[in-house]
Amino acid sequence: MMTTKTKLKKPEVLAPAGTLEKLKTAIHYGADAVYIGGNAYSLRRRAGNFTYEEMQEGIRFAREHNAKVYVAANMVTHEEDEAGAGEYFRTIRDLGVDAVIVSDPALMEICMMDAPGLPIHLSTQASATNYETLNFWKEEGLERIVLAREVSMDEIKEIRQNTDIEIEVFIHGAMCISYSGRCTLSNHMSARDANRGGCSQSCRWKYELFEMDEVGERISLLGGEPEEAFSMSAVDMSMIRHIPDLVQNGVDSLKIEGRMKSIHYVSTVANVYSQAVNTYCADPENFEFNPEWEEELWKVAQRELATGFYYGVPTENQQLFGKRRKIPGYTFIGQVLDYDEETGIATIEQRNNFGVGDEVEFYGPGFTHHKQIIEKLWDEKGEEIDRAPHPLMKVKMKVTEPVKPLDMMRKRKA
Repeated sequence: MMTTKTKLKKPEVLAPAGTLEKLKTAIHYGADAVYIGGNAYSLRRRAGNFTYEEMQEGIRFAREHNAKVYVAANMVTHEEDEAGAGEYFRTIRDLGVDAVIVSDPALMEICMMDAPGLPIHLSTQASATNYETLNFWKEEGLERIVLAREVSMDEIKEIRQNTDIEIEVFIHGAMCISYSGRCTLSNHMSARDANRGGCSQSCRWKYELFEMDEVGERISLLGGEPEEAFSMSAVDMSMIRHIPDLVQNGVDSLKIEGRMKSIHYVSTVANVYSQAVNTYCADPENFEFNPEWEEELWKVAQRELATGFYYGVPTENQQLFGKRRKIPGYTFIGQVLDYDEETGIATIEQRNNFGVGDEVEFYGPGFTHHKQIIEKLWDEKGEEIDRAPHPLMKVKMKVTEPVKPLDMMRKRKA
């Protein structure tokens, strides 16, 4: 008897790109699309946002690799903030940006009037949590909705059954403790407006609970010196174990948080999720979860990982209270520039100190990995050295398995 394989629509893996290097890295490591910030209207002022020239180069690179580029313009605008927005949207439209991500209706209106033809995606900051809201925005002319992070999997299923607009959801990364990220804690604690690109992440500071006596002495209410300071922040999100639910419920785009993160993070997370999505969509009936995917994500994790609101309201176990588990951290130490197949010698650009005797791990697109001990190192003059201590210095080393340019090298933190 002939069996018919189930055909599922493969969602795009959407990766963050705070710089041009991160954009190219994300696409090289499997991302179908990237989201970036321009020189205005973004919620990440310190992310190394793109100039028009860098944006043009990034779009060219994306086109060559069949990937898309979206620009975040999701700040909450106050009076006069929107000055120059029309020219900005026209410019990025003409550069070839695939869509702009917006939360403020004022910016949407300006974009539609001054830059017709530039697709608009609704930012998660706009808190879209039901299908009536999605249908409203569809009628307004938007093409995609980034759902609020507070939406459950059951709600996604119902939303998909009642609307045909594209749906995007966050699947990995930091979770804001405030509703859909609309927080004013940073405004109060450090005079930096989180909703206009200046978040100081005050929720992740460590706090103690105390009272002030009449002479201004601080008295701890926790009884002496607390063993572990607490914060007001949530653990990070990871949906790597739940790709089937997301695909089956018709999600069009799987978004990774982290425009401020390193190329180590971007390459690792894009690599893992693209591998998981491709594997599931290729043969959903025989799909088996690969524990190595989750192990790989822990190598770039900064906090504990959980599933956010997808399967219920988070409890105190999904908050950063109490003593935290020690996470096995890895340091990004180098990037492969060249590899000689005949000699097995790789040329490495140093990104962190490493040397002879270190156990290192190489990884590349398509989830390739191998570990080895560094036995010998040579500098650019061919002289043998013990360590590579200088930033961006070029060194050569023998590798035990073939590598490719743009493969990464890391080692476990001591």
